[in-house]
Amino acid sequence: MNYLAHAWLARHSDDAILGALLGDFVFGQSTLADWPEPVRVEIVRHRRIDRYTDDHPSVADARGLFDAAGLRRYAGIVLDVYFDHCLARGWGRWNDAPLGAFTARVYRILEARDAELPPRLAALAPRMAAHDWLGSYAQRDSVDRAVRGISTRLSRNGDKLVACLGVLRANEDAAQAAFEAFFPELLQAAGAMLEE
Repeated sequence: MNYLAHAWLARHSDDAILGALLGDFVFGQSTLADWPEPVRVEIVRHRRIDRYTDDHPSVADARGLFDAAGLRRYAGIVLDVYFDHCLARGWGRWNDAPLGAFTARVYRILEARDAELPPRLAALAPRMAAHDWLGSYAQRDSVDRAVRGISTRLSRNGDKLVACLGVLRANEDAAQAAFEAFFPELLQAAGAMLEE
C-alpha cells in the first residue's frame, strides 16, 4: 500500500498516522528507538502491512500481469500507487468522513511534526500538502503522475517503472479486481495487528 492507505489504516491517532508515514523513511531496528512508542508501533505495523500486501495471493497474481513485459520487479510499486487510487476513488465505501477532511488532517500532522521528520520526508511533506497528493489519488491521472515522480527518485531503471504504466492501463480491470479481493482482507489483518 502507498501513503494514503497506510495513513488511513492508522487513523486511530495522530501519532499512529505519523508512524504509518514514517514506515517508508525509517529503516532498521536501531532507529526505532528514536521514536515514542505509539509512533514506533505504527512504523513496525507499516512494515507488517507491506509484507502482508506483498504476500497476498491476489496481489501476487496482479504482479503476474507484468510478467510478459519483464516488469514484475517494478509492479509492486505501481500497484501500491494504483491501490491508493482505488481507495480514494471509492472513499465513501470505506469511510464516513470526506476524503478532503482526512487528507487535511494528515497534512496538519506532518506540518506540526516537521522538526521531527527525517530529511527526505521533511522535504516531501510540503509538496505533498501543496499539491494534495493524497486527495489527488481520486483522479486516475494521478497514478501516472505519482509513478513518474517515483521513477525520477530511483537510482536506476526508472524507465522500467514508467513502462509499467502501459501494462497497468491494459490490465486495469484485473488490478481493480485484485484490490477488491485484497483490501477487505487487509482491513481485517491490519485490525488484528493492532490488537497484538
